[in-house]
Amino acid sequence: MTFKDFPYKRPDYSQLEADFRRLLQQFNQSSSGAVQERIIEDLNKLRQEYESMEDLARIRHSIDTTDPFYDQENNYFDETAPFYTGLIHEYYQTILASPYRPELEAKLGKQLFRLAALNQKTFSPEVIPDLQTENKLASEYTKLKASARIRFAGGEYNLAQMAPFLEAKERTTRQAAQEAFTGFFREKEAEFDRIYDELVKVRDRIAKKLGFADFIELGYARLGRSDYNPSMVAGYRQQVLTSLVPLTVKLRQRQASRLGLSALKYYDEPLAFLSGNAVPKGDVHWKLAQAHRMYQELSPETGVFFSFMVEKELLDLAAKAGKAGGGYCAYISKYQAPFIFANFNGTSGDVDTLTHEAGHAFQVYSTKEWTIPEYHWPTAEACEIHSMSMEFLTWPWMKLFFQEDELKFKFAHLTSALLFVPYGVTVDEFQHWVYAHPEASPEERKKVWRHLETKYLPDRDYADNDLLARGGYWYRQGHIYTDPFYYIDYTLAQTCAFQFWIKAGRDREAAWADYLRLCQAGGSLSFLELVALANLQNPFTEGTIAALLPPLVAWLDGVDDRQW
Repeated sequence: MTFKDFPYKRPDYSQLEADFRRLLQQFNQSSSGAVQERIIEDLNKLRQEYESMEDLARIRHSIDTTDPFYDQENNYFDETAPFYTGLIHEYYQTILASPYRPELEAKLGKQLFRLAALNQKTFSPEVIPDLQTENKLASEYTKLKASARIRFAGGEYNLAQMAPFLEAKERTTRQAAQEAFTGFFREKEAEFDRIYDELVKVRDRIAKKLGFADFIELGYARLGRSDYNPSMVAGYRQQVLTSLVPLTVKLRQRQASRLGLSALKYYDEPLAFLSGNAVPKGDVHWKLAQAHRMYQELSPETGVFFSFMVEKELLDLAAKAGKAGGGYCAYISKYQAPFIFANFNGTSGDVDTLTHEAGHAFQVYSTKEWTIPEYHWPTAEACEIHSMSMEFLTWPWMKLFFQEDELKFKFAHLTSALLFVPYGVTVDEFQHWVYAHPEASPEERKKVWRHLETKYLPDRDYADNDLLARGGYWYRQGHIYTDPFYYIDYTLAQTCAFQFWIKAGRDREAAWADYLRLCQAGGSLSFLELVALANLQNPFTEGTIAALLPPLVAWLDGVDDRQW
């Protein structure tokens, strides 16, 4: 079957609940660890069916948010998912209390029980109505962004489709495109503020009902962070501020010089070169064909993986009206099928997104034989190592996509990776402030965002754009709404991905062996255990970022970017 033929059937939640509780009762009455292990297998089969149907519904909804059937199904899972979360909570509670826990840990691994213990902090039946509200608000944000219809240059575009205009060589076009793009958010400002304000308040309410002082600790527990905490993240952000921000200021100055400007305005930032950014040389189908060849040549493992993706039509890549924004990788466990969702728009971001999401997809495909669903994916920051490192490990094949502009692309790609990290920690510090001050007004939040931009992105100049100058840029960052505290994960992973870039330059085979070992471990270890497994330096250790920068800077300095 190809993806379009994967059958969808709405789960009967009441039947699932009855079957689940029956198995939990049998688990508690079991007389051996071996029997309990078999019951866990049966429970995981029930979980696989429900979660696969949810994934199918949510993927198909995001492909077309206007489809009434899958809109209704998405709403169904918004309603039932909190009850399902309660069942998983009971399951974790049950296995933690097992008298055969040492035996189960030896067979199933300690990480399952770490995650189970964290989960105990994150749920009680009392918060189910609040979780339903949180889900509905997150879906409302996704649909609001997907509703954008921006009239520009004689056409009508969604947010993703505006990207080529934002990178236009003509400065007046870039400025006009940014104003049109931001105009959508300014027009919907009250709605974006209301949705986020309600999200902050409901998350704060959930946290306090669960016994937390605020949502911050709950947010960390939800993400399964078992070996680091907010103070360690704050220390990491300080490393970025001290070691990386001064370099990014120089990189922006270098960009301004290339563009023949004394200083950049915000609408200049997306254009890396006066001659235009490197773009892939063909359409969506052509790019997919180049990717297929690339993964056939990269390794035997990636060859098998990507052929499966193509043959099963597990990629939806083109931007179109009604499609949700962004890009992601999902996993439909019933069919052992990763799925890549993207919004190609003809820019170099198409290739970045494809290699990034293929990193996620390859990792979860590498763990498809795991029978424990918790081990299909690791925690989020470890997941992003696979994706961001894949972007670099595929560098030898970038000529397939960019041809004579290969070096131009690589220079811009590495530069943008460095520039991204201070932005990523801005998003993180903003969320820490927001959830420490849930009573703050939308205007106060915007002021704090703008202050943090001046701290981590000191060269950003919003000219006379009112919304952005008031601190409204963050509306476009979906993670802030839908996945609180997730965003620092990208920067931690970028720190690891830079290490893979360095290792691949010195010994490509060794770098690939480390990467493959990391992918095959899935979620069976914690973040810092996976970092050690892949022979990577801990991002939280003081001096890690500073030690990474010299080889990256040396490579960039070895390129004459004035030629473009």
